[in-house]
Amino acid sequence: MKKQISFSGKGRRADIGEITIHRILPNRYTNAVGPFVFLDHMGPLTLTTEMEAGTGAHPHRGIATLTYLISGQSEHFDSAGNHAIVRSGGIQWMKAGNGIIHDETANPDTETNSPAMHGFQFWINLPSHIKAEQPEYRAIQASEVPQQVLPDNRGWIKVVLGSYEQLKSSIPDYTAQFLYHIHLEGNQQFSVPFSEKTEVAAFLSTQKARLNDTEFTAGEFVEFDLEAGEIEIANASQEPIDILLFGGEHYEEPIVAQGPFVMNTQHEISQAYNDFYSGKYGRISYQKQT
Repeated sequence: MKKQISFSGKGRRADIGEITIHRILPNRYTNAVGPFVFLDHMGPLTLTTEMEAGTGAHPHRGIATLTYLISGQSEHFDSAGNHAIVRSGGIQWMKAGNGIIHDETANPDTETNSPAMHGFQFWINLPSHIKAEQPEYRAIQASEVPQQVLPDNRGWIKVVLGSYEQLKSSIPDYTAQFLYHIHLEGNQQFSVPFSEKTEVAAFLSTQKARLNDTEFTAGEFVEFDLEAGEIEIANASQEPIDILLFGGEHYEEPIVAQGPFVMNTQHEISQAYNDFYSGKYGRISYQKQT
């Protein structure tokens, strides 16, 4: 049985400096998909040396941020002393926990000499007891992302977060959650089964596709019902396509989001701001690691 489609739509523009961004989640109908409370689609665009392509230093609390790069290079600094550069196909994951300041800058990929930048940033809501923990950071290069070829060489699947069959991401998962990047060759199809009550959505970044017999265009977010069933991805074109599937179990605790903070009560939001303005999140030292 195929899962039913409950909502589809496109994001709104939310550019940062000269970075083209479409904010996909939250939207007017959906505040969260499993633990995911935020999704920005960045690019694709061509970077130049004159462009300002960064977020600037800013705080977070109560979430984990996950930046997944299709192409380009992302440099990360934070107030816990972490620094890393992740290149095309890699992941920046940061558990903000009880408060951190970070700064991410997009650059051309120096290994491939490619000026293209294309990626996604997700915010993953943490359970209340994890929100009180110390921050944590991981940089995962493309070669470290679990991947397997689909049957009959139809394409491949990467497990950015969670697990699929024998594949398991090295990123901690505090609740049932998943983020799959599925690459499907021309004139091929592939199905992924999901259990009852699993919240799941798809995002088509740059190509159209058919999902459970309905055609969607590039840039569409598609949410599915909570019944057990499959999501069938069909590519009727000659060219390969790429789709993200993400979601997990329903977040049971209250969600209160304001600015860069996602907590469980308004009081906790106020405390997050108070702690930030009083300097408790520390400061970033832009001393690069050697």
